Amino acid sequence: MSENRETSRAAPRILCGMDMTFDACRQAFLTRDPRFDGRIFGGVKTTGIYCRPICPARPPKAENMTFFPTAAAAQEAGFRPCLRCRPESSPDLGAWRGTSNTVSRALALIEAGAMDAGDVDTLASRLGVGERQLRRLFKQHLGASPVAVAQTRRVLLAKQLIHETHLPMGEVALAAGFGSVRRFNETFQQLFGRSPGHLRRSQAAEQSSAAGGITVRLPYRPPYDWDAIEGFLAARAIPGVEVVTPRRYARTLQVDGVCGVVTVTPGEGDFLVAEIRFPKVQALPAVIARIRRVFDLAADPGLIGEHLSQDPALAPLIAARPGLRAPGAWDGFELAVRAILGQQITVVAARNLAAKLVTAYGAPIDDPVAAKLGLTRVFPTPERLVGQDIAALGMPRARGAALEALARTVAADRAIFTPRADLESAIAALSALPGVGEWTAQYIALRELREPDAFPHGDIALQRALADGEGRRPTAPELLARSQAWRPWRAYAAQHLWAADAVQPQTQAIKAKRTKTDARRAA
Repeated sequence: MSENRETSRAAPRILCGMDMTFDACRQAFLTRDPRFDGRIFGGVKTTGIYCRPICPARPPKAENMTFFPTAAAAQEAGFRPCLRCRPESSPDLGAWRGTSNTVSRALALIEAGAMDAGDVDTLASRLGVGERQLRRLFKQHLGASPVAVAQTRRVLLAKQLIHETHLPMGEVALAAGFGSVRRFNETFQQLFGRSPGHLRRSQAAEQSSAAGGITVRLPYRPPYDWDAIEGFLAARAIPGVEVVTPRRYARTLQVDGVCGVVTVTPGEGDFLVAEIRFPKVQALPAVIARIRRVFDLAADPGLIGEHLSQDPALAPLIAARPGLRAPGAWDGFELAVRAILGQQITVVAARNLAAKLVTAYGAPIDDPVAAKLGLTRVFPTPERLVGQDIAALGMPRARGAALEALARTVAADRAIFTPRADLESAIAALSALPGVGEWTAQYIALRELREPDAFPHGDIALQRALADGEGRRPTAPELLARSQAWRPWRAYAAQHLWAADAVQPQTQAIKAKRTKTDARRAA
């Protein structure tokens, strides 16, 4: 560990990252500039601690500082997290730097637990690259190895649970992904020089808990358009599985065969508050990863908006909704079923069909808190739909058969809805699924695989949103050609165009009403 730290001392300017000099990083810390929170971390050589730019502690001398692009890089260099600014509370932007799609996909897999039961070679194979190449890309873009990134995530999650919950230390260890309580204690003793229990006792009481569950804060980079994402989820909420009320989203969820309930609300700051009720604490990292994915908490709206605003047509849309996110999906199979149900029908009709599907095949959930919220079932698993006459629920027989075939395919291979080597190979694999065409494949890639460049260019609403003054819409090839300038953030361009298209009928209705009123007044 000391050897790594000597390396970091020798080259502080290089470790600052790809796009900032040492002096720029230093200035960000001196001014406690929140714009750089989550972008850079500063290590203090005299104390062995690394901090966020917004740390309230007095900045050290320049010669005692070194900078890192990620918390994992700082920790791998031998620095330990600050107890005052709490690096685990910073927005996680590592996957959204736009520098390496392979690294972004790898980070998504690590967050979902790919390194808990596997190694770097397995991770690299899933991404279609060699192990040495993956290690090189991680060092280049994140300043740390894949193993260090996974370990840092584990430590920071454990530290967050220690600070924010009343979970016993044994459950914290399991929830954070440590193989044993002994390993958990050894890691904290080595990193912080004290036991996890002492770390909790040394902090001011800021812990909270849900009835029978836990409550955690999930930070994001502002601005955040909660109303937009709440409206998106509300329009598609399946009765019994999801309940959306003003400033609260709740749903049932199944992870590795275990059912639970999550409730998400906006916090009094730059974070969301998640209440999680699951009987197995080992499911916690996967649940948190899904919440972060659905609510798109890793996005950097400033970076994305700056790039997309270069298009004159998108600039006013982004100015109107600077915090708009691209909502993710809770489960790949569920999203694929929803997408197939919604082919050639309205969102409301698709939601009603999904409700029938859940009533017929969804397993009931026995939880008094869930019942109080109006949550009664979980979405059906692929195995539950195999061999069923789904068309009997009221849809074309071909569509019902496609859903049954999809269920059979996914039941045989659960890894279908995971990131691939690149977007093109992901679209090819998804398009091979029963009932999935180009549009549906792009939609799944956008919401489930979290591909920021996925773009369903054949979507009528996208074409309609870019109609010219005479009402002429671009064709699918024309829209695809125009979208090249939006890369690598085409998924967010699509979200802004969908949002704009959704308000057009309302705007037209208001204009029509005003025209009639003016006509009456003129008469």
